[in-house]
Amino acid sequence: MDSQPNLDRFTSRRSTAYGTRGVVATSQPLAAEAGIEVLREGGNAFDAAVATAATLNVVEPMSTGLGGDAFALYRTAEGDVGAMRACGGAPDAATLETVRERVADREGGAPEDAEMPDRGPLAVTVPGAPRGWEATVERFGRLSMDAVLDDAVHYATEGFPVSEVIASAWALCEPELRNDAAREQYLVDGERAPEVGEQMRLPELGETLETLAKEGADPFYEGDIADAIAETVQSAGGLLERSDLAGFEVEFPDPVSTTYGGVEVYELPPNNQGLVALEALNVAEAVGVPEVEDPVERTHLLAEATKLAFTDGHHYITDPAYEDVPPLASKRWAERRAEEVGSEAIENAEVGMVDSPAEDADTVLLTVADGAGNVVSFINSLFNGFGSGLVAGETGLTLQNRGASFSLDADHPNRLEPGKRPFHTLIPGLARFGEDDWAAFGVMGGYMQPQGHVQVLSNLLDREMPLQAALDEPRWRYCEDGTLATEARFDEDVTAKLVRRGHEVRVDVPLYFGGAQIARYEDGTLSGATEPRKDGTVDVF
Repeated sequence: MDSQPNLDRFTSRRSTAYGTRGVVATSQPLAAEAGIEVLREGGNAFDAAVATAATLNVVEPMSTGLGGDAFALYRTAEGDVGAMRACGGAPDAATLETVRERVADREGGAPEDAEMPDRGPLAVTVPGAPRGWEATVERFGRLSMDAVLDDAVHYATEGFPVSEVIASAWALCEPELRNDAAREQYLVDGERAPEVGEQMRLPELGETLETLAKEGADPFYEGDIADAIAETVQSAGGLLERSDLAGFEVEFPDPVSTTYGGVEVYELPPNNQGLVALEALNVAEAVGVPEVEDPVERTHLLAEATKLAFTDGHHYITDPAYEDVPPLASKRWAERRAEEVGSEAIENAEVGMVDSPAEDADTVLLTVADGAGNVVSFINSLFNGFGSGLVAGETGLTLQNRGASFSLDADHPNRLEPGKRPFHTLIPGLARFGEDDWAAFGVMGGYMQPQGHVQVLSNLLDREMPLQAALDEPRWRYCEDGTLATEARFDEDVTAKLVRRGHEVRVDVPLYFGGAQIARYEDGTLSGATEPRKDGTVDVF
């Protein structure tokens, strides 16, 4: 099997999907159908979001799961706009000195030269998803967790056929499964990744999902599953303890927002990179992108706006409980930054993004809307494929490696500190087009997320594209090495002219450009679109 499927060979045509009672868009068909089934059974968009996320944990297990973090932006049928943040922090024992010494002991060299590991036990932070799923259903849903998780439990226990893009990702991540439990539970016969169409069962994960369905999230933070998590991390040389898990709580922060093209765009506040998306939109507006028709000029200006926003976001964004974050989403801030945008690409080495495993992180995004007017953008991730590579005992629970985003530089705003939450890439999106016209959207994929938000919104607002066309459009991606990657389908004439403007352009495969989803409620009419670069679909009824 090829390491990556050639998505450019697919010629299937999609139009925007419409319905009146429910719409679910995500990266795998069985997961989208699980959400729709919950809506048919009387659940609302919040119930459906958790049902979809839980099923994705089963059918796309390298990208998401109970061992990771979860976030949501939402608009309720009553008109409330809010956010859910289920994001764990570093262990209380994770001081700079302790982690530096453990890295030096394992890899050699002086402790002061140590760098934060990308994988393994020291990169594990407290998982937030179990409490996040539970809180979403209890606070906003209509159904029980038992009903919401029914399809996820079924597919884990009885099996599911592995879809094409996911099979490719599974194979690529196979070397990252680092303990015996991970290999035994997520490889066929403990030896290989499943092939396209092959039936896969995850019975240990099914039992863990049953525990969540019947007993709630307490066992994950205070019971047997908590013990398994702590024991797995510590036996591998990590620092996470049961007490770190017991202290975790879900938060409901106020979203941050700006306006672009007459639409109010909502993002998550720090410690997430939502401010990067908002600053990039504001800079784009300040340099006149909404009025630009020339595709070369538009792409150039959007890329430069994104570049400046990454510079600020990666310097300032961190856990606000530990350090203040400036008003990156303000129009005034953007106006000052926009003065640096010219007709040529900025070549300053200090402009851009930091070297991080977030460049190619794996994530799932799902969007849901129901006939009552609830609209939910929900995002859930293990960070990189199969996260830390560690599975907690016989639970099927893969532990995230979100701690890899910390810095071991004592002068960095995102330096590692006990209990601190890392810089987080995950950003669901929400847009208010009118008084009763709302869209949940997002573009998963590490640092692709904010620049994906910018491109999709520009397609919708500046170019007035339908929902599905806005996702189908070829994308570009500004990369940490300073290059501007484009898809092979990108207009060659535009690419050549971008090179003449000083951009170092390279072509990359479609999977590198994220996974977008949209669900919209517009005066009682529902619509949705799904990412053509993934296995997924948009289901409506």
